[in-house]
Amino acid sequence: MTAPQKTWLIRGGIAAAVVALILVLWQLLKPAELPEGIVGGNGRIEAVEMDVSAKSPGRIRDIVVDEGAFVKAGQVVAHMDTDVLSAQKAEAEAQFAQAQNAVQVAQSQVAQRQSERAAALAAVRQRQAELNAARKRLTRSETLAREGATAVQERDDDEAQVEGATAAVEAARAQLAAVDAAIGTARSQVIGARSNVDAARATIARIEADIRDSDLRAPAGGRVQYRVAQPGEVVAGGGRVLNLVNLGDVYMTFFLPETVAGRVALGSEVRIVLDAAPDHVIPAKVSFVADVAQFTPKTVETESERQKLMFRVKARIDRALLERNITQVKTGLPGMAYVRIDPRTEWPRKLAVNVSQ
Repeated sequence: MTAPQKTWLIRGGIAAAVVALILVLWQLLKPAELPEGIVGGNGRIEAVEMDVSAKSPGRIRDIVVDEGAFVKAGQVVAHMDTDVLSAQKAEAEAQFAQAQNAVQVAQSQVAQRQSERAAALAAVRQRQAELNAARKRLTRSETLAREGATAVQERDDDEAQVEGATAAVEAARAQLAAVDAAIGTARSQVIGARSNVDAARATIARIEADIRDSDLRAPAGGRVQYRVAQPGEVVAGGGRVLNLVNLGDVYMTFFLPETVAGRVALGSEVRIVLDAAPDHVIPAKVSFVADVAQFTPKTVETESERQKLMFRVKARIDRALLERNITQVKTGLPGMAYVRIDPRTEWPRKLAVNVSQ
């Protein structure tokens, strides 16, 4: 055997040994087949994202949390500048005090008009009494004039006094009516002044609410992903300042073929195994199954084409488990989700939950 032949023989032997080693390793390391009733799909860990936004347009005074920081629900994460709002509140408080003074003035006018009414009513009664007296004198003078016991001129004078007294009564009654109208006007002014007080009070309350809303708070507990704006920038109403990820609402999105997705029910048990932590099995439950295939089929479908249709599924992780391991939660991590579509099927040992629940 020549030297080149020996060289090729050695190389062939080495190649055969390598292939054999690869086959052995693959047999040893390949994943065990899943039992009937359990299916798997690959996906990524996701979480609900939230934006912290300014309610009203304004300038960002400061941001008190850094990117990556954990925050609690209701925690202040940023402040908006409130100089303009403070000035508006001072103006509204001045208008409130002015409206309260207007109420007092209007009420004093009502009291004054009521006093005038009492005087006008007394005048009406006095003029009515004078009219009654004048009528009695006229009656006597008419009787005496018919009997010739008194002069006709006296009767005429008494008749003129009755007419004068009647006119005086009518004038007093007109004055009373005018005072009553003035009282109604004064009471309307009181109502208007009180309305102005209520309006000023409501304006103060609204401005105070805007001042409270200038303290931007986290809508839920989570982690700050990134700053959308920086201190000193001016944002519009509804302008985003921070982006948070709600670590209490974490799930894995994965895909299953059409033949399997139709058998997955909401609430089905799921086991999640992340590539970054293959030794940890995380429990979850199916919270969503898409009713439309993720991949659009062709015009003509064969059975093999239908097998290619994939449906999106979400498996939500228990909130209590997330809260106990909040610092370990990371979004974007890839992994596998295993769904038990048959409740009678036992979970294999490799998918037994081994995290604290």
